[in-house]
Amino acid sequence: MRQGKKNFRHESLQDCASIERLLKSITQGIGKGSLVLSDDEDEMELKPDGLLQLKVTASQDSEKHRLNLRITWTAADSEGIKQKKLKVKSD
Repeated sequence: MRQGKKNFRHESLQDCASIERLLKSITQGIGKGSLVLSDDEDEMELKPDGLLQLKVTASQDSEKHRLNLRITWTAADSEGIKQKKLKVKSD
């Protein structure tokens, strides 16, 4: 059975060195196939596998600069995806 959607969100001010450490931890987790995100309020484990889609966007104006990284993949249900046979009839 498919589980409901879970969300994790964290927002804070960090210096460049802290962001670098967090990004290194994220890349290591992706490489190992297990990524655990947590803060004082919540925790979520992700299991990246197979082909991952990467989207990078950036923008800047005189006051604000922004970099967005999005990594997505399709995960199998914890019980596994059941293979259904396709049948086609032509009479």
